[in-house]
Amino acid sequence: MVLVNVMYPNEPGSSFDQDYYLQTHLPLVRSRWDPMGLEDLRPVRGVGTADGSPPPYQVMALLTFRSLQDFQAAGKAHGKEIFADIPNFTSVKPVVQINESLA
Repeated sequence: MVLVNVMYPNEPGSSFDQDYYLQTHLPLVRSRWDPMGLEDLRPVRGVGTADGSPPPYQVMALLTFRSLQDFQAAGKAHGKEIFADIPNFTSVKPVVQINESLA
C-alpha cells in the first residue's frame, strides 16, 4: 500500500475554487482511478500550524493505492487528463509526494 499526497501550496495571491475541486475534480479522479487501485481519497484543508502561522498548504488530497505499481499505472493511464484539470480550480502547481508505511 502507498499513500500519495497531492499538496497545493498556500502561496500569497493564489486562488483555489473549493467547489469545483470537490464537485468536479475529485469525482473525475475517482472515476478514473478507483478501478485502477485507488482505495481511499481524503481531501483536507489546511487551517494553521502549531505556532499559529498560516499553513504551508491550503489543500491536500491523501490518496491510498493498493500498491506503487497501481499508482504508476493509474498515472500513466489518466495522469495527463487529471493534471490538465488542475488549472480549472487553482493557480498553484501541486506538490506530489509518494509515501510508504514505516510500520
